[in-house]
Amino acid sequence: MKLQLLIVFVLSFDKFPEKCHSAAENGKVLSITASTPEQVDILRNISSQFETVLWQPASPFHITADTEVHLYVPQESVLNVTAQLESNQFTHSIMLENTEEHIELQTKNDTKDPRLGGPSFYERYHNLEEIYHWVNKTTKEHANRVTVLLIGSSFEKRPLYVLKISGKTSDTPKKAMWLDCGIHAREWISPAFCLWFVDKCINHYGLDREITEMMDSLDIYVLPMMNPDGYKHTWTTKRMWRKNRAIHPNGVCVGVDLNRNFDANWCTSGASSNPCEDTYCGQYPESEPEAQAVANFLRSHKDTVKLYVSIHSYSQMLLFPYSCAHELAPNHDELNEMAKDAAKDIQRYYRSYYKFGSGSKTIYLAPGGSDDWAYNLGIKYSFTFELQDRGRYGFLLPPNLIANACKESLLALKSISLKVIKRI
Repeated sequence: MKLQLLIVFVLSFDKFPEKCHSAAENGKVLSITASTPEQVDILRNISSQFETVLWQPASPFHITADTEVHLYVPQESVLNVTAQLESNQFTHSIMLENTEEHIELQTKNDTKDPRLGGPSFYERYHNLEEIYHWVNKTTKEHANRVTVLLIGSSFEKRPLYVLKISGKTSDTPKKAMWLDCGIHAREWISPAFCLWFVDKCINHYGLDREITEMMDSLDIYVLPMMNPDGYKHTWTTKRMWRKNRAIHPNGVCVGVDLNRNFDANWCTSGASSNPCEDTYCGQYPESEPEAQAVANFLRSHKDTVKLYVSIHSYSQMLLFPYSCAHELAPNHDELNEMAKDAAKDIQRYYRSYYKFGSGSKTIYLAPGGSDDWAYNLGIKYSFTFELQDRGRYGFLLPPNLIANACKESLLALKSISLKVIKRI
């Protein structure tokens, strides 16, 4: 067995060489707008060359006229890319000047309170080992409120831990809420929110009326890290990585977009069948162990789980089905009203603007998503939150903005979950 693992490891680095010494990637993030069909074609071509990485939208396929595009450009390609943009008369500006500095800021751990679980622990980003350590520590210290469930493992055999959080016990089985984070590796604010949310549930139970009602009325299942292999890769090798780390037979590219791998109009328009694309859908629905583990768990709990929430970034949106099709969900008006009220609460309390609506109409078609799949399973309250920000820092949101992003998301989660509790 050890020999097999060693062979896989050696092959993966032999066939897919990468700079393994550092997660730092020096370059700029450009904000670009195409005005004509010709410019759209040029921009799609640019975004597929020069080692650039699309931040927004997720795929060149989704680049359209008069829509802002955020493109990471390595330092060595900046002059070439900007020259092409200028010669073709694109409207563009620099969104982030020096990505390496922002990456270093995210990975620094010079906190005033370095204790695991201390106040500022939740206001910085943590590598995978720290997250696993936190899971173990949290379940040991708060065994009366938190239990840990192993629901599966990743492609590289890392554990997928779910925390079950409960308030008062009940004689009858309680309904439940599911919350997952980290499905896309580069969206670091997502797992940061899951950790922050668990901490608030544990320490504010009995003190915060809404959290107490959530925990007393629902069992809360939290998957803090759905894509551990990809997340590990963003800390050690390539900060902008999105997919998991699956190795494809006879292929030259690595990874599947886990949020295109569920059986909801799988691999139709809006996903890619090309393993080298960031939105690659995989070989078949639930081909990836991470997606399969989540799907199996939810299938086995479909009679109790009534609310599904997946945490993403960035763009400040509250989305609901469908993303895989343009048709409206049967309870579209109800979902829209819930998202609208949550967005109003965020604007009222934090003066932040969140768009809301069905995924396909608010952003673009994205088949194979976990939220649509959960909805089709029978979980009629299914949402995707896109956290901060709207395009100043993107995936490189500074640590000092973690708390604000989490407070906004918690407010929306409270608003929606309390409405669901009254309807179930």
